[in-house]
Amino acid sequence: MSTTDAIAHITVKSSDQMQELGRRLAPLLRPGDLVLLTGELGAGKTTLTRGLGEGLGVRGAVTSPTFVIARVHPSLVGGPALVHVDAYRLGGGLDEMEDLDLDVSLPESVVVVEWGEGKVEELSEDRLHVVIGRAVGGGGAMGVPPDGVRGSLVQGGRSGDGRADAPGGPDGHPEDDVDDVREVTVTGHGARWADAALPELENC
Repeated sequence: MSTTDAIAHITVKSSDQMQELGRRLAPLLRPGDLVLLTGELGAGKTTLTRGLGEGLGVRGAVTSPTFVIARVHPSLVGGPALVHVDAYRLGGGLDEMEDLDLDVSLPESVVVVEWGEGKVEELSEDRLHVVIGRAVGGGGAMGVPPDGVRGSLVQGGRSGDGRADAPGGPDGHPEDDVDDVREVTVTGHGARWADAALPELENC
């Protein structure tokens, strides 16, 4: 860990609080930011991203992007777009992530990558890493999505056929089910986050 890392620890007790954490985090983000979300299925990653989307004022409902791999949510308020990526099935690391043109989107968007740890760090030296932990044996939808499904980049929360995706994604990927206590650690890596007031997130 570098000396420029900034860390916040937050206890989250409900899905509403997880979404509110995303709304509170949103004002700290700016174009070019890369946010990695780590946590098991159902931990609250998509719920947090939904709050980010609300805080950023973007278009389209934020749901799990598993089937299409990535969704672009344009800003409705003149701010950065939100690029929401689910890297669950991408095993090729940076090479596969570059197929989604994430490096092109980074300079003008906020890019949030679920399951991105170990795959996209090379896209930016400065990044925000959010780790969501949950109690062992806690509740929540824990189904694993089927293998072998690849998708594409889509606009405004719609899949390739133009239809809005149902909650949880068209392939049945479970929505986050935050029904027990989560411990969230937010770590800012790089000089970008040294003075970003991350510790203030700990103040409820």
